[in-house]
Amino acid sequence: MAALLETRRLAKSFGALKATDDVSIDVRAGEVHALIGPNGAGKTTLVAQLTGELAPDAGSIHLDGRDITRLPAWRRARLGIARSFQITTLCHDFSAEDNVALGVQARSGQRVQMLDDARRDPGLRGPARALLEQVGLADKAATRCGDLSHGEHRQLEFAVALAANPRLLLLDEPLAGMGLEDSARMVSMLRGLKGRLPMLLIEHDMDAVFSLADRVTVLVYGRVVASGPPQSIRDDPEVREAYLGVSG
Repeated sequence: MAALLETRRLAKSFGALKATDDVSIDVRAGEVHALIGPNGAGKTTLVAQLTGELAPDAGSIHLDGRDITRLPAWRRARLGIARSFQITTLCHDFSAEDNVALGVQARSGQRVQMLDDARRDPGLRGPARALLEQVGLADKAATRCGDLSHGEHRQLEFAVALAANPRLLLLDEPLAGMGLEDSARMVSMLRGLKGRLPMLLIEHDMDAVFSLADRVTVLVYGRVVASGPPQSIRDDPEVREAYLGVSG
């Protein structure tokens, strides 16, 4: 299967620290590719290079065969790369539906208008309600964003990310801070997108990783130490001892 996103020998250093060191990974059409590793492994630095927030020192990034290594972040977003969950851009004083409607408006290429304009535009409200339904927030459409629970806030972030109609989702710890019920709801939602929307998933919850991922790549000190199907990662002695906390 052809790669939608591919990095080739990507490297980024901060002084003497090699945050990413010769990293080559890919995300294929329709798959969930999980990126795991201990804190400080270089996961966030890698994702920042994929989105254009950081320029690599060496190596290249390709989207659907096109070299995007030097493209700015906004150009990559226009090409369909959406990042969610690390930095929220939600408007806490707006309703859940208002937030998603503004995301739909931005996707359309229109200049983002005043909120009152978005509230009157049925071409924005209909898609916004459909996205809220998809993420399980249909009954919270009129609720002020700031009044949502932590789990609901994450669901809304996900709806706003989907409003961009992305070709690829970069998910940065979507389950962080969630209780068991909210985590289960998020995992179910992500599973429902498998096969339709490629995802690069950074997550510390190993149960969720092995439940969702088609492939898993392990980063340690900025280098790829293992990559493959979930079961091969579970069975890898180096990974078990260094990261999963299991020896033997």
